[in-house]
Amino acid sequence: MAVVLDTSSCLPERRLAVWQDIVCDTFVGLDCKSDMRGAFWGSVSQSRIGQIALTQVDSTAQRVFRTPSRIARASEDFVLMALGNNGVNGVFQDGREAVVSAGQFVIYDTTRPYELRFDDSFSQTIFQMPRKLLQQRVGSFDGLTATTFAGDRPLDRLTYDFARNVSKTIELVGPAAATRLLDQALDLLAMTLAERLHARLPDQSVHRSALLYRLKNHILTHLFDHELSLPRAAAAVGISPRYASDLMADEQTSFRGYVQAQRLERCKRDLADPAHQARHIGEIAFAWGFNDLAHFSRIFKQRFGVSPREWREQPGK
Repeated sequence: MAVVLDTSSCLPERRLAVWQDIVCDTFVGLDCKSDMRGAFWGSVSQSRIGQIALTQVDSTAQRVFRTPSRIARASEDFVLMALGNNGVNGVFQDGREAVVSAGQFVIYDTTRPYELRFDDSFSQTIFQMPRKLLQQRVGSFDGLTATTFAGDRPLDRLTYDFARNVSKTIELVGPAAATRLLDQALDLLAMTLAERLHARLPDQSVHRSALLYRLKNHILTHLFDHELSLPRAAAAVGISPRYASDLMADEQTSFRGYVQAQRLERCKRDLADPAHQARHIGEIAFAWGFNDLAHFSRIFKQRFGVSPREWREQPGK
C-alpha cells in the first residue's frame, strides 16, 4: 500500500516546514529551501518492496541539499535513481552537474554531498536502493553520479521506460512479482551503467570496472550451473583466475563467497514465492547450484537467521 503525504492541508506559511519534515522522513536527511513562500506545495507517494523504495514526487520550485553535517549524523548508504517525468532538474555531485528533463534519469549517492535544483514545478519518480544491491551487479559506479542518462541512447531509453512502468505496476501485483520486477530493473540499470563506463576513456579503473561487471554478469547468469568455477568464469571473461580473484577482492569478497551469497538470495526469493510453493526445498536449492541439502540448510540459517523451512512458513515475508 502506497503512503501518500502532501502539504495541501497545511496553512500556506507552514507548507515549506512541513515539506522539510516529509522529505527527510521519506528519503534521507536533507535541507530544503524555496522562494515560493505561501505558493509552495508538494506531494509524495511511496511504496516499499523489501529494501527498495519507489517514490512519486510532485512539487514546486526548490533546492534540496545533502550536506556533510547531515551525512555525518546518518548511517544511510543508498543510491537514488531519479526519473524525470515533468520539469527540469539540476543535480550536482562529485564535481559534476547533470540536467535531467522528462524521459531522462540520473543517479546520486547519499554517502556524499549533493544538491538538487528545481527552478519550476516538477514531477519525478525515484528509486531508492541500498548501494550494495547495485554494486554487486556492476562494481564501482562513482564516476557516473550526476550524469544524464538520456533517451537518445537505446539502452538508456529502455531502462527509463522499464523503470517507469515498474513504478506504475508495483502496487498492482503481489510481493513476489514486485520483487522480480525490481530485480530486473536493477539488472537493466547495471547494464546501462556498465555500457556508459565502457564507452569512457579506457583508464585502468574503468577497465577494471568493466571487467568486474562482465565477471559478475557471467556468474549471475550461470548460478544454476553446478560446474560454475573461478577458472571457468575467468576464461569466459578472458582473464586469468588470479586477476578474477583480485577483481572480487576489490569488492571485499571472494569468488566462492559471492557465488554462495547470490545463490542463497535466489533460493530465499523462490521459497517466498507462492508460484514455487509446490516445489520441495531441496529442488529449489539444487536448481540454484547447491548439491548438498544439509549444507544448504546450514548456511541458509547462518545468513538469514532462520531455516529454509521456517522462512517459507513465515507469514507476510
